[in-house]
Amino acid sequence: MLRIGITGGIGSGKSVVCRLFAVLGVPIYDADSRAKWVMAHDPVLRQELQAAFGVDTFDAQGQLNRAYLAQVAFNNPEQLARLNGLVHPRVGHDFEQWAQAQQAAGAPYILKEAALLYESGSYKQLDKIITVFAPQAVRQARVLRRDPHRTPDDVLAIIGKQMSEEEKLSRANHVLRNDDEHLLIPQVLKLDQEFRQG
Repeated sequence: MLRIGITGGIGSGKSVVCRLFAVLGVPIYDADSRAKWVMAHDPVLRQELQAAFGVDTFDAQGQLNRAYLAQVAFNNPEQLARLNGLVHPRVGHDFEQWAQAQQAAGAPYILKEAALLYESGSYKQLDKIITVFAPQAVRQARVLRRDPHRTPDDVLAIIGKQMSEEEKLSRANHVLRNDDEHLLIPQVLKLDQEFRQG
């Protein structure tokens, strides 16, 4: 069973592409939402997070204290690297278990959606990579429409922390152009057919 990664910068349209593949019956692993679940429920990771960041990592009800973690890690590159170093391997373990279940269920192939596919090292678990591409100006406009709470500077800061589009494009096996000039559905259908043929 082929394992295919899908990545792209913020606002490129990864989620839209994944919804199209899902309509075609392809199982999708959303690494961002699963990471949140794993951080809250994986007993190994819970212990590691508390050991690394203190008792305030979880509140009195045992819920992950996202505001505290964000305050501690997101503006401190060293602490962010430490957090990612704990979270990414456990998400990789979760993906592995999920992938085996999909294979047992007879899925023709699976997709793993992750903004930080390369940065997290999770691309090593995959056979092929799709990069969803859109020019930066288009991506910025989409994010500002989608997330009214963000400012243009917020979007630029996020883009600045992600791998460059040029690098993602050079590493991709396939590129889907979601630039408001190319039709997306025919590109997805073509790839789906190719992946089903092995």
